Amino acid sequence: MNKTDLKLIKAASSDKAYLLSLRKLTMTEHLERVGRFYTDKQHLARIEMHYEFAKIIFYKNEKIGTIKFLIHDEELEILQIQIHPEYQGKGFGNIVINYIINQANNKPVKLSVLKGNPAKKLYESLGFIVINENEQEWFMQT
Repeated sequence: MNKTDLKLIKAASSDKAYLLSLRKLTMTEHLERVGRFYTDKQHLARIEMHYEFAKIIFYKNEKIGTIKFLIHDEELEILQIQIHPEYQGKGFGNIVINYIINQANNKPVKLSVLKGNPAKKLYESLGFIVINENEQEWFMQT
């Protein structure tokens, strides 16, 4: 895989159906494990939160996922990252998160991950550590 074949393109309104499908594919199992049973309307509300910062991840002109992050004065916050199941385990998440860490310009990068989500291992391999937790989530930072 050549990382120059990966591109982050600002999400358009027309991407919402794709993002809803992607979110349900990648998140429903993890949400339900912690007792969160979302309707399509609730999934869409999460997608639409800070939608202006949502990016579609393309690999060789094919949509493979999404990332949404905010750059604050003191930190960079990853709000969402989802890689389509067909592309998971192939290094795409690693490349995208490393790109985001580089965008942070030495600021801490924060995110949360639902307990039981195997993505936690990826985040740990990239230098994230758990800084807090609640019943459902770990809060991590570089």
